Amino acid sequence: MKRLFYLSLLVFCFFSCGDKEEDNKDMQKPVIYTDELSVPMDCQSFTVGETIHFSYIFKDNKELGSYNIEIHNNFNHHTHSTSSVECEKEETKQPIKAWVYNKDFSIPTGLKEYSAKIDIPIPQDIDKGEYHFMIRLTDRSGWQELKSVAIRIL
Repeated sequence: MKRLFYLSLLVFCFFSCGDKEEDNKDMQKPVIYTDELSVPMDCQSFTVGETIHFSYIFKDNKELGSYNIEIHNNFNHHTHSTSSVECEKEETKQPIKAWVYNKDFSIPTGLKEYSAKIDIPIPQDIDKGEYHFMIRLTDRSGWQELKSVAIRIL
């Protein structure tokens, strides 16, 4: 009889603990907010030697993790399909000295909202033209949101 009682108690604890764990799982991607203060925005132009004053708000329902910024040329007009905005296109061209930037940034532990601000200097000696500015935001659970912004370097 004792065995049956302990077995029943064990089964009860197993199923009740499982439900609580399921309730705490993070099942939502983080969000990259865009407003009138966000930089860069689609079709925005920058000049070689200038600085891009990156500024975006990140939010998550549980906890933010990190973000990555990548900049690469779009001389062949490829797409990442995260924006419906169409910028004016230049003729396609082959890169000679295209700018490539790729850097990871951590977000302080425990935050659900973070105002990301980074200054990114644009090198003087790069190919001018169309570029993609990619933002990858990851929360602590591993969910990721991607935003691709079309910019132009003059």
